[in-house]
Amino acid sequence: MGQRTRILGIDPGSRITGYGLIDIEGPVTRYVASGCIRTDGDAMAGRLRTIFAGVRALVLEHAPQEIAVEKVFMHRNADSALKLGQARAAAICATFAGDVEVHEYAARAVKQALVGQGGAEKGQVEHMVRALLRLPGALAADEADALAVALCHAHSRPLAARLAGLAPLRVVRR
Repeated sequence: MGQRTRILGIDPGSRITGYGLIDIEGPVTRYVASGCIRTDGDAMAGRLRTIFAGVRALVLEHAPQEIAVEKVFMHRNADSALKLGQARAAAICATFAGDVEVHEYAARAVKQALVGQGGAEKGQVEHMVRALLRLPGALAADEADALAVALCHAHSRPLAARLAGLAPLRVVRR
């Protein structure tokens, strides 16, 4: 086959942060683990601490070589966007224990990569995640989203590798 690469996908949230781990070896993708980190209480600092500790434990236990995180989209409510950004930052900072590169994907790009359309519904994303990873049971929405981010990254890797090997374009003006 080839070298195995483990990818940790993260769907950050201030109340529920989804995570999904997959292994890629050549053309084969395997499910490793997934779940949700649930926070309690109203104190934001405590929730951020829980997210940080949960993601850090995942990185230390599973040693992913690559991390994929969903980007924050602008909410209508600025306070919600700020909280989501803080949760995302806590999750990203927790990955530093593994000293691996973090890749970011917009929700529309993830949906496009898995379902074929950027405006796909959550149910369609979950269905494709379960189909691609051959998972028999239902997944929590945040868990499915995290696995979708990991799969999006897995599908983007070959193109990124090819593009990295290309010489920069030379602009000739006439």
